[in-house]
Amino acid sequence: MRVKGKVKKSGSNLLINVAKPEELPPSLIFHSVSLPKALGEGDSLTIDVLAVFTHALRPFPEEITQADIQLVLFQDTAHYLSPYAVKVQSLTVKLPKARIETYTKLENTNIHGSDIKYGPYENLPPFSYAPIAVHFETNQPFAVAQELVREIEISHWGNVQVTEHYNVVHQGAKSKGEFSRLDFQARPHLRGASALRNLVAKLPPRAHSIYYRDEIGNISTSNVWGDPKKTELVIEPRYPLFGGWRTTFTIGYGLPLQDFLFGLEGKRFLNFSFGSPINDLITDNLIVKVVLPEGSNDISISTPFPVKQGQETKISHLDVAGRPVVVLEKTNVVPEHNQYFQVYYRFNKLSMLREPFMLISGFFILFVSCILYMHVDMSISKSSPSYLAKLQWDEVRATIQQVVSIINQCLSKHERLEASLHDLSRTGDVQACKTARKTADSLFKEYSKELKPLLSFLQSSPQATQILPKVEELVAKEKELQERLIAKHSTIVDCYEKKIGGRELENRVASHQQKVVALKQEVDDLLDYIEEI
Repeated sequence: MRVKGKVKKSGSNLLINVAKPEELPPSLIFHSVSLPKALGEGDSLTIDVLAVFTHALRPFPEEITQADIQLVLFQDTAHYLSPYAVKVQSLTVKLPKARIETYTKLENTNIHGSDIKYGPYENLPPFSYAPIAVHFETNQPFAVAQELVREIEISHWGNVQVTEHYNVVHQGAKSKGEFSRLDFQARPHLRGASALRNLVAKLPPRAHSIYYRDEIGNISTSNVWGDPKKTELVIEPRYPLFGGWRTTFTIGYGLPLQDFLFGLEGKRFLNFSFGSPINDLITDNLIVKVVLPEGSNDISISTPFPVKQGQETKISHLDVAGRPVVVLEKTNVVPEHNQYFQVYYRFNKLSMLREPFMLISGFFILFVSCILYMHVDMSISKSSPSYLAKLQWDEVRATIQQVVSIINQCLSKHERLEASLHDLSRTGDVQACKTARKTADSLFKEYSKELKPLLSFLQSSPQATQILPKVEELVAKEKELQERLIAKHSTIVDCYEKKIGGRELENRVASHQQKVVALKQEVDDLLDYIEEI
């Protein structure tokens, strides 16, 4: 509530306080006004009282379809509620449209277009009360910010960054039934007359770096208009808001520091507007956070009206102790609260060098670390036990690879022996088959000689203790496979020389063939195991 007093055509704002007079109704709230000076005999004082009420209009009916108009109900008293006797009083209710469904008719009630006048009434006693109700049409959307958080961050490098988080709901008549985007686009003033289409934020004239986004991301349908006196941001949500619908979004912008930060008696003070820059919006709960530079102290606050005050700390980039944050909170905030408040604090100019010094120091340490890393020998000492153990293990691995290579060569000779048997069944050349076996025998003896020193080394190395049994088993299985293949080869060659074939040949070879297949599988499994190690 704001009160202006006029004494002999001079006006001034008067100090208002909440009063608690005795023996008066406790359900009423009283305010006391301090006059600039006492009134003398014959003097007069005219007081203009401005009071703004939120949530005073109630949708009736409470639910409407997309095609319906919005009707609301206003209830009040035709007599001004006053603790004093009133000589003459009248009330005028100004409505947005001339369409009035119903209204309370009292004595001396007149209607002119969209205005309803009650009175004048004379000689009213204290606390006179005459209830009235007006049911009328209004398609004005009821945009309410259930919560608005404004963060004003000061940077002494020349910028004030403002970030505002809105949680907006349309508290008009709730929408029922289905919503048709086609009908709304074709006839928006008939199929959605009370929908909230856009909001206009009036920003300071030199606002820059303006953005508008919601939970999904940036909304490109917003527009910015500016001139030397003001900057207007037209906000269009992703969808029109009908009664009961809600949306959340964020707007942000930067401002020149010199327009809002000033010096006074060794202190600095921020002079900034308190309320939302959106005039068509009332706010149920407004939280204003002023983030001061790190190192600020001796903080004080001056506001044109009572607010809940608090303080917290915000940790940002390159901060050590954090930045002090002044928190101001107020409920039922209306455009009339968009007045300037001041935050006073002290700040040492040398503190501005803290962040550049931290950056320079960080890069210096990084470069020195890189230089040291490039010039320091990080290799392990060649006389250390770990290094010697690594060398021994490398020798063991190389030896095992040689063993595996020899075994693979033996397996290749096994395949050649098998191939000579296929040639024998096709050509009947027994002599060629015997020659192939003699060649294989000589190669197997050479491979056996090569394996002996390798196995001896592995047996003498402590690093090969775990894998040595598998290597020895591999060599033994391959040796057994050689013997079985040669026995099979000799049996088939003898049968061909003696002209034995058919079922008898198969019976003589069957036992050898079964063992060969099993041994091949065992050798392959051992090779896979050793190669994985």
